[in-house]
Amino acid sequence: MLKLLRRMQRREWAMAAVCVLFILGQIYFDLSLPDYMSSLTVLIETPGSTTSDILHTGLEMLGCTLASAVLCVACGFLTARVAAGFSYTMRRAVFNKIADFGQQEMMAFSVPSLINRTTNDITQVQMLLAMGLQILIKSPVMAVWAIIKIVDKSWTLSAITAGFVAALLAMMVVIISVVVPRFRRVQKLTDRINLVARENLTGINVVHAYNAEDYQNAKFQKSNETLMRTQLFNQRAFAFLMPAVTLAMNALSLAIYWVGASIVSAVPAADAAGRLETFSNIVVFGTYATYVIMSIMMMVMIIMLMPAAQVSAQRIGEVLDTDARLQEGTRTDAPERGTVEFRHVSFHYPSSDKNVLEDISFQARRGETVAFIGATGSGKTTLVSLAARFYDATEGQVLIDGVDVREYSFDALYDRIGYVTQKAVLFSGDVRSNVLFGESRGGSEDGDVRAALDLAQASEFVEKLPGGLDAPISEGGTNVSGGQKQRLSIARALARRPEILVFDDSFSALDYRTDAKLRSGLAQKLGDTTRLIVAQRIGTIRDADKIIVLDEGKIVGMGTHEELLQTCPVYQEIARSQLSSEELGA
Repeated sequence: MLKLLRRMQRREWAMAAVCVLFILGQIYFDLSLPDYMSSLTVLIETPGSTTSDILHTGLEMLGCTLASAVLCVACGFLTARVAAGFSYTMRRAVFNKIADFGQQEMMAFSVPSLINRTTNDITQVQMLLAMGLQILIKSPVMAVWAIIKIVDKSWTLSAITAGFVAALLAMMVVIISVVVPRFRRVQKLTDRINLVARENLTGINVVHAYNAEDYQNAKFQKSNETLMRTQLFNQRAFAFLMPAVTLAMNALSLAIYWVGASIVSAVPAADAAGRLETFSNIVVFGTYATYVIMSIMMMVMIIMLMPAAQVSAQRIGEVLDTDARLQEGTRTDAPERGTVEFRHVSFHYPSSDKNVLEDISFQARRGETVAFIGATGSGKTTLVSLAARFYDATEGQVLIDGVDVREYSFDALYDRIGYVTQKAVLFSGDVRSNVLFGESRGGSEDGDVRAALDLAQASEFVEKLPGGLDAPISEGGTNVSGGQKQRLSIARALARRPEILVFDDSFSALDYRTDAKLRSGLAQKLGDTTRLIVAQRIGTIRDADKIIVLDEGKIVGMGTHEELLQTCPVYQEIARSQLSSEELGA
C-alpha cells in the first residue's frame, strides 16, 4: 500500500497534508467538549451561578461543534479529491504498464486478471482512501489524546478502560489474521468469475449453436458459489466486530459510572465541593473513555475494508513492479532497407523447455516474397512473431535491415513493419480510425485511406456502408463479416507504408478471387516492399520467390513451388491434398 501511495501526485499530497491539519483541528474541538461539560456541571450545581455564565459556556460548546463540523466537511471534500486523483494516477500507470507488456507478461497475468486489477482492485484502494484517510488519522490520534487527558484522573478507571481496549484489540488481531488470507482468495476467485463470464460472452454464438447454456451456467454457478462461500465466511467473521465494540462501549460506560459512584461515595459528605469536583471528573472521564472506544469503532469500520484493499494494492503493485522482458534498444538507423534475415534461430516459450523453432536460417531480400507453409503447429506464426519481435529468440539472431531487432527502438522497428495478425482485430470507432490506427510514416488524409482500401480490396464494401469512411465499427468488428474484417486489417497495415509486410495466415478468410486480386495488386504497386506470408493454401503462395516448408519447428524444404514439388516430400503431400492432378502434372 505504501508503495502505491508514493506514486501520488504532489497536488494530492498537498491536499492530504491540509486534510491532516483539518483532522487535528477536529480532534481539538471535539475533545474540548468534555471540559465544557465539566464546567457546565460545576456551574449548574454551584449556588450563585448566573444564567449568562451558563449560556456563555453553552455558546462556546456550540462554537466548537460548528467548527468541528466545518472542518469535517472541508476534510471530506479534500479526501474525495485525493482518492479520485489517486485512482486516476493508478489507472493511468497500470494501463500504460500493461501497454508495454509482451506476450510473456500477458500470459503470466491473464487478460481477465489484468482487467480486474485495472478496475476492481483500484476501486477497492480508492474506497479505502476515501473513507479511511480521515479515520486512519483521526481514530488513533483521538484515542491517544483522550487517554492522555484521563490517565491522571483515576488510576482505577484508567485500568478498567485499558482492559477493555486490550480485549478489543486482541479480538481485532485474531479476526484479521483469519480473514486476510481469504481476501487474497476472493480476488483470485473474482478473476475466475471474470474469466468465465468473458469466455461465455466472447463465444456466445458457439454456446447457442451447441446448446451449451446449461453447461456454461453450471460452470459459472460453481465459481460463483465458491466466491459466495468465501465472502460469507469473511463477512460472518467481521459481523462479530461491530456488536463487540458496541457492547464494550456500553459495558465500559456502565463500569465507569458504577465504580465512579463508589469513588464519589467515598468522599466525605461534608466536603460538598470535593464531591462535586469528583463527580465532574467522573463524567468527563466517562466521556473521554467513550471517545477511546468510538475511535476503536471507527477503526473497525476501516479494518473491514483494509484487508481487501491491501490485497488489491499488492495485486496492483505486482503489475507495476513487473518489468517487460522485451526491452527496446536505441538504434533508429540501418545499413539496408527491406531485408529480413534469420541466423540459426531457435525458440521455446518461457513455460516450456522444448524448442518450437530449431536452427532456422533464411534471408529475404528487398522486394522478395517469402512464404511459409506447413502443418498446424509447425511454428509458422511463431516464426513471423519473432520477426515482429513479439518474442525474442532464445538462440540466434533475427535481423531487420541488417540490424538485430533487439537493438532497435520500438518506434524504429515498427515503422519498418506492417503486421497483419492471424485473427483480425478491429477497434471501436469508424473505418477511418481503424485504417489510420497508431503512428506510422504513412499519410493521414482520406486519400491515403482510400488508396489502402483499394489495394486491400475493401473499397467496394466500404462504399456501401452508411457513412463510408465514417461508418461505425463496433468493438472487435462484430458488425462486419470475417472477410471484411480481414481486409480492413490488411488496409491498416498497407496504410503504414512499411518496408516489410507480414501476413500471418491473413488470406484464409478471403475468397480465391479476392485473394488473387490482392496479391496481384501487392506485386504491382508494392514491388519494393518485402512480403512474409504465412499461408495454408498453396494457391496463395505458389508464385512466391521463396517458399519455406516447416515441420515440427524445422525447415524441411526451401525453394520455389516447382523446386519443392520435385524435392520436398512434406510439400508434395500438402500439394496432393490441395491441387488437382493436372496442376500437379503441370
